[in-house]
Amino acid sequence: QVQLVESGGGLVQAGGSLRLSCAASGSIFSINAMGWYRQAPGKQRELVAGITSGGNTNYADSVKGRFTISRDNAENTVYLQMNSLKPEDTAVYYCNAIVTTTRGGYLEVWGQGTLVTVSS
Repeated sequence: QVQLVESGGGLVQAGGSLRLSCAASGSIFSINAMGWYRQAPGKQRELVAGITSGGNTNYADSVKGRFTISRDNAENTVYLQMNSLKPEDTAVYYCNAIVTTTRGGYLEVWGQGTLVTVSS
């Protein structure tokens, strides 16, 4: 089994910053891609940012220039640095990983979610 544990959410004023972390553990041979999604109340879950094992990144247009995704492959951890936060960034943020297991299988794994609230 593979688990993702997120941390770093909380309440911040508009214009502030937060850093989310997500650590993967379990029967991991390699992690092919990691990403952050978010879901605001009444809305569908959307991709915020993704990063491949080689370090290629992609971002939602709404966060480009404000958010930065990075990963530590040795620690199986992905980060999301969020700057210049806006009230519309308020959502539950979920970590996602595409994992090759030690048994040679592939898993898509989700974290439990961490709430980010941006006050105006």
